[in-house]
Amino acid sequence: MAPTKVLTGARVVLPTGTVDDARVTVEGTRIAATEPGTSVSPPPSGEAAGTVDLRGHWVVPGFVDIHNHGGGGASFAAGTAEDVLQGVRTHLRHGTTTVVASAVTGDLDFLARHAGMLAELAQQGDIAGIHFEGPFISPCRKGAHDETLLRAPDPAEVRKLIDAAHGHARMMTLATELPGGLDSVRLLVEHGVIAAVGHTDATYEQTVAAVDAGATVATHLFNAMPPLGHRAPGPIAALLEDERVTVELINDGTHLHPAALQFAFHHAGRDRVAFITDAMDAAGFGDGRYMLGPLEVEVADGVARLVEGNSIAGSTLTLDRAFKRAVTVDGLPVEDVVAAVSANPARLLGLSDRIGSLEPGKDADLVVLDDAFELVGVMRKGEWAVAPQLV
Repeated sequence: MAPTKVLTGARVVLPTGTVDDARVTVEGTRIAATEPGTSVSPPPSGEAAGTVDLRGHWVVPGFVDIHNHGGGGASFAAGTAEDVLQGVRTHLRHGTTTVVASAVTGDLDFLARHAGMLAELAQQGDIAGIHFEGPFISPCRKGAHDETLLRAPDPAEVRKLIDAAHGHARMMTLATELPGGLDSVRLLVEHGVIAAVGHTDATYEQTVAAVDAGATVATHLFNAMPPLGHRAPGPIAALLEDERVTVELINDGTHLHPAALQFAFHHAGRDRVAFITDAMDAAGFGDGRYMLGPLEVEVADGVARLVEGNSIAGSTLTLDRAFKRAVTVDGLPVEDVVAAVSANPARLLGLSDRIGSLEPGKDADLVVLDDAFELVGVMRKGEWAVAPQLV
């Protein structure tokens, strides 16, 4: 058995709230106990006990990213298995202990073959599944997707990608107003795949119909969809007002104005927001030229844009930066941010019995932050991926 690890003295965020001077006990790959530090006996002595004093720090659940295209110079959307693992390791070092690999628009046969490779990594537990973003999206709101490869969501083609993922398709983004869109939503729901509304030119009424058909996620709300209007409220109003919908937000300071983020939190509430990175290869790597699917991207000062057209092309965000910004710039309560980066996406994936909160019996996935909300430690399944270097 792996040695017991005891983390003491930290402010620990639990589903019931924040506990000061708390103790988290890890046995093997699981959390054994979370307790107030002043009311429990000293940690066990001897070589089997590994105690870390985390006074002045926060301990929060490991981050869960449901929309991520890569990082560390490697692509989830077009890379090899080793490329995907490189990206996973990069995001792990930034606190993401669970990641869904997102594809981008491509040739349908290529997407099916690539899904097969990603499915093997999901089977091994390296990723939590596959998200198909495209090709079934609107050319009017294509963003950084190759318009020549876009197509209406034919249920037969949707089924081909579901089958290619061998049970590991987690989510598909659709422009549900296109022909076949609502039937495709129903097909996804039937097969246990999240139907997400995104890269859409839908009206308010068309979006309501998509949610009624079973769509439950808004792909990067506000981005790649019509803006909110007072006579034509569009998809934003429909997605924010419906309690069945979780809204993705990219909190990098580029994709959203702070007021838009506050607006979304106010209307959706803390239990319906999921922070995502929508990261591409440059996340955790640096500026330069990259490929996003078949399209060339220039990353300058951390902002990714298409070389042709200048459209924003994903992000270079990592979830530790999104977390810090949410608290220190946006002024959100820490507990609300933990819900957005951990509990809510874990619930969406159907994994909240294993991850998303620091409760006994769950995977020992956790992040240690200092009092300025800088990441200093990451644990995944009981092993330090980033060991705290404490003075």
